[in-house]
Amino acid sequence: MSLRKLKFAIFGNIYQAKKSASVQTILSYLSEHKAEVYVEKAYYRFLTEIEHLKVDASGIFYNDDFNADFVISMGGDGTFLKAACHVGNKNIPILGVNMGRLGFLADVSPYEIERCLDALYSGEYTIEDRTVIKIETDGDQLECYDCALNDIAVLKRDNASMISIRVTINGEYLTTYEADGVIVSTPTGSTAYSLSNGGPILTPHSGVLSMTAVAPHSLNIRPIVIPDDSEICLAVESRSHNFLVAIDGSSEKCKEGTKLVIRKAPYNIKIVKRNGFSYYHTLREKLMWGADTRR
Repeated sequence: MSLRKLKFAIFGNIYQAKKSASVQTILSYLSEHKAEVYVEKAYYRFLTEIEHLKVDASGIFYNDDFNADFVISMGGDGTFLKAACHVGNKNIPILGVNMGRLGFLADVSPYEIERCLDALYSGEYTIEDRTVIKIETDGDQLECYDCALNDIAVLKRDNASMISIRVTINGEYLTTYEADGVIVSTPTGSTAYSLSNGGPILTPHSGVLSMTAVAPHSLNIRPIVIPDDSEICLAVESRSHNFLVAIDGSSEKCKEGTKLVIRKAPYNIKIVKRNGFSYYHTLREKLMWGADTRR
């Protein structure tokens, strides 16, 4: 096994104590291998001040002020998305340790942590590039991060009335959705919010995006799959004169009349995958395809 010195940046879930139960295993392993370990500030405070754990870190960092050979995400897919947000265009591979429930992105179980770290040191892993989408506005700049690994959703706000979303693709009018919202999803995000609204499952390297309406008023509205080099323009009308934009689950209010443009970002997010584990294996396992529920 290679004894090369590696540098790691660790993100974690700060809301549920059980989701940090395996961090000591990781820290002990990395200490034995003389690794440099940096811990995200909020997570470090959670571990030391709330969980009262001894964390022997090389340093702490805030937001995206770090550099590393690998990022480790300790939590569920939400924690992974947070880590991906701060990794941005750094091209640092992310290893997701699943301390949550379903875990399509964070797919390493706590029992497999040491074997996965062995694989990182021995080079027995692959890196998957995942598409990221970016949103731009013609009005006030969004306060939250403007790129999404999973999806960007435009949703109603304030009252029960649906909103109208006029959609053009590459300058050509597609339709006007009368709905609670619409989701633009990457292949990575196709098993998230989009799937729960009847959207299609897209394989990671299919080179496409999907658009799925949320509770459409018309029964003949169906999801659509388009090339990922498309430019999607959205114009929203709302009785409350505002609406929400949710970027990987983080939302903020926009004013009616704000023009939104969604396109592929100029970089990818890199995800660490163990040798021998495929996307189709993950689908079968997480969605329990072929499972006999009568037993």
